Amino acid sequence: MRSRLLPACTLAAAVATALLAGGCGSGDDWSRPHAKPTAVGTPGPGFVPAASPAPESTITPRPGSWNGVRPPEGYRVVLLTAGEDRQTTTLVSAVTAWAEEERVSLRTLRATRPDQFVPTIGKAIDMKPDLIVSAGDDLVDPLALVTPNHLDQQFLVVGAELAEPTENVTAADWTGASFRGEGLGMSSAYDPASFTPERAGRAVRAGAAAVLSGMTGIVLWLD
Repeated sequence: MRSRLLPACTLAAAVATALLAGGCGSGDDWSRPHAKPTAVGTPGPGFVPAASPAPESTITPRPGSWNGVRPPEGYRVVLLTAGEDRQTTTLVSAVTAWAEEERVSLRTLRATRPDQFVPTIGKAIDMKPDLIVSAGDDLVDPLALVTPNHLDQQFLVVGAELAEPTENVTAADWTGASFRGEGLGMSSAYDPASFTPERAGRAVRAGAAAVLSGMTGIVLWLD
């Protein structure tokens, strides 16, 4: 009987073909050389403070001042998410909508159990994206553990923040979305109803504009 085992090269080609058929086109091949991304456009008045913000500081940009900044086409983003609550799904939808509109190359990694949180963050880092976006309170403490050891990787936390972010972690949140980790407990101002699609969308766009503009390691307060 003829063996059904495929030669290694044939198997590799079949896997590659399957991946391409699954929606990862040739223009979305992250194995290809990738230039350092440059922002398209510049922030409007009121986005950048008169004095450069200190690390870990909180700034309140003027509403809409981030709209003039866009990622270049093909900007590589990994969306990290954990949790099935409405707040998290709203944030995930906002990131996905932003990526589609801006023609961002987006890949999503979902962690479903606590023991997957840190390994999933590590997997995202290994993919070497331009930006890792985190959605879900469950990832805040794991990110605080991992991010200081990977200062060359930019992170954006939407709808939450790290208590002591390093220079590579930017956050975009608002009153009602002020979770900063289990050790600090849930803020009395936390309000699940504040996670609206409009507010989540603003957080994604403002946070991405800050990262693209080189204004990182801070918290953008969007109220």
